Amino acid sequence: MTGRRALLSAAALGTAAFLARPAVAQTIPARGPAGAALPVNDPGASGRWRPPQRLGLGCQPLSNGFGKVVSPATAIATVESAWDSGMRLFDTSPWYGLGRSERRIGAVLSTKPRDEFTLSTKVGRVLEPDAELALRRVANWAEAPAFRYRYDYSADGTRRSIEDSLQRLGLSRIDIVFVHDLSPGNERDLGRPWREAFEEARKGAFPALQRMKEEGIIKAWGMGVNDPEPILAALEVAEPDIFLAATQYSLAEHGRALDGIIPAVRAKGVSLMIGAPLNGGFLAGKDRYDYGSSIPEPMQRKRSRMQAVAREHEVDLRTAALYFLDAQPAVSCFIPGASHLDQPRQNAESFRTTVPAGFWAQMKEEGLIDRRAPTPTA
Repeated sequence: MTGRRALLSAAALGTAAFLARPAVAQTIPARGPAGAALPVNDPGASGRWRPPQRLGLGCQPLSNGFGKVVSPATAIATVESAWDSGMRLFDTSPWYGLGRSERRIGAVLSTKPRDEFTLSTKVGRVLEPDAELALRRVANWAEAPAFRYRYDYSADGTRRSIEDSLQRLGLSRIDIVFVHDLSPGNERDLGRPWREAFEEARKGAFPALQRMKEEGIIKAWGMGVNDPEPILAALEVAEPDIFLAATQYSLAEHGRALDGIIPAVRAKGVSLMIGAPLNGGFLAGKDRYDYGSSIPEPMQRKRSRMQAVAREHEVDLRTAALYFLDAQPAVSCFIPGASHLDQPRQNAESFRTTVPAGFWAQMKEEGLIDRRAPTPTA
């Protein structure tokens, strides 16, 4: 424990002083393809710390996510493509490919100037090698390496997880830490009621991360979950800065968030990082929805209607989906995933285009966007 704390304290030496980040994006020279400016957060307004850049790279697919094997060369080229496209925000997790995602992005980011990018990872699972295991399918990941995992939301487990992540990444510090998958939808894998695990985190992970923030070891912390209940519960018992809300706010599905987590986080000055902003590729035309292999029939019909409106206005639906997220003040950033080097480049290029006001008006008129949801203005 003493050595672990010493390692983490040493990491704080390289951490810059915190800056308040606002909810509303502005344009500064974070450049993408052909010099296109990417959306960023205004560093001058009040509020809890937010990542400087709003568009980032979600690194779940790079770990053989969705059961698709991605070669090491392709993974590295994809991260390099994101960097060359101007992205400076990267999200990963020990859970993604049982350490594979952290190792792969670390191979690239460890060669970049550390002060030029923001990195988030997660705690809650501790990985342990097991010589009896072979490459196999684990949850969403193909050819997972010979590690098993156990849930640990204690203070000591949190510090161990961060230390292990630093080793896999080859980096001296992490900016944002999310308490991962502590939610109702994960109770089967947790092996106990999520409220019981939440209580462990309330007494262990939450205060440990708060202390790390106060010590300058990390810049911000929160939860990374697919359900709203843990977000609302954490706001009542702790002082998180940012939540990774996966599959909860997107162009395809946002009504529940407008009733729940959006007003809740805004009331506390907290922001959202949106995971799976394209619903697992659904809004980019993939034959899947969120993390499942099938598309619910109502969503299939809704996408067909949205695609028809997009064609009428000569709009790429994926681009519209990114602009939709950028218009939400409670959202500080969004991290579409990628498994090929063209995908981050395409996402960056989206911000070289515009989406006509008529598209948003028609989407609301046809009930495809909730009228309460903010949309871009000229």
